[in-house]
Amino acid sequence: FIEFCQGDFCITLIDGQITAEAGLCVVIPCSFTISYWFSLKGLVWFKCETVQRCGDSDVILSRNNQKIQPGFKGRVSLLEPNLSQRNCSIIINDLTASDSGSYQLKVNLFTSRGGQDKFQYLQRATVLVKDLTQKPTLMIPPLTEGLQSTLTCTAPGLCSGSAPEITWIHSSTLSFTPSAKHHGTNITCKVGFTGGTTAEETVTLNVTCEYFVYFFLGFAQFEITGNTSVREGELLQLTCSVESFPPSLVTWTKMSTKDIKSGSKPDVQNDTLANPENTTEIYLLSGNGQVTFSITKVTAKDSGQYICTANHSNITQMEKVDIEVICKCKPKYHFPPFHH
Repeated sequence: FIEFCQGDFCITLIDGQITAEAGLCVVIPCSFTISYWFSLKGLVWFKCETVQRCGDSDVILSRNNQKIQPGFKGRVSLLEPNLSQRNCSIIINDLTASDSGSYQLKVNLFTSRGGQDKFQYLQRATVLVKDLTQKPTLMIPPLTEGLQSTLTCTAPGLCSGSAPEITWIHSSTLSFTPSAKHHGTNITCKVGFTGGTTAEETVTLNVTCEYFVYFFLGFAQFEITGNTSVREGELLQLTCSVESFPPSLVTWTKMSTKDIKSGSKPDVQNDTLANPENTTEIYLLSGNGQVTFSITKVTAKDSGQYICTANHSNITQMEKVDIEVICKCKPKYHFPPFHH
């Protein structure tokens, strides 16, 4: 800051250029000191590019709001209306590129003897208005399927000018009840300011939801569901996909013949089978919601019951599929041709 004095009245202005963004606001800091035999009658702020003093046609703020440039009406105000605080700062709202330039101050004083003085300072405060780069702030609470949630969009800048227009894209309301279909979708908040300046921000929604289990059992080039049969030596491929957020922990296992015949259900604890000795093999385990495994050439021992186990939010669900391998058996006896 630099101080400039005329007589016993001094003002302090910021040294250097003040940078602001279109659509927002700018504060031009200013303070003053005054001798006891003066009293301040009013302040006048100007915007002009002349080398000398600005004229009446350049007024942007005055005590009686007369002769103000049309483009500044209603946009400029004192940061502190009480001049006894010795604050001559102004705030300009709803900025546009044309607000870039130089700003000058004039003070009107009363003397203790009843006279008047006017000091107009040649020193300027310089403002540069750039394109808007700030974005709206989106507040997205944790979203849970079936529970109503409220999304909040806040315009950039803390200004007291015209209220910006806030528009939600891809959603007609700020409050909604999320479902699984909303997971992974984008929502955009667009803010429009006076003068046509706009800003927007997009976020991807994450919805915590119950899961859906899909099974695909492929043999060679086609899919089979339910109880399936595959010839010995062919390809067996099983995929268990679980749609959920966060991703489920998915496990493929093959049950022993003993358990299948008795009709018992596997005991699943902490995402694994409690009695692994009752299974022939735990094939795959994945935390990304999908597990696929393949047996290139199946044999008779690959027949049996295969179980997909999905664990999500401490809830476990299991689905099974029965696989039958058809053997290519050779005849045990050879009978010679029968002759009469």
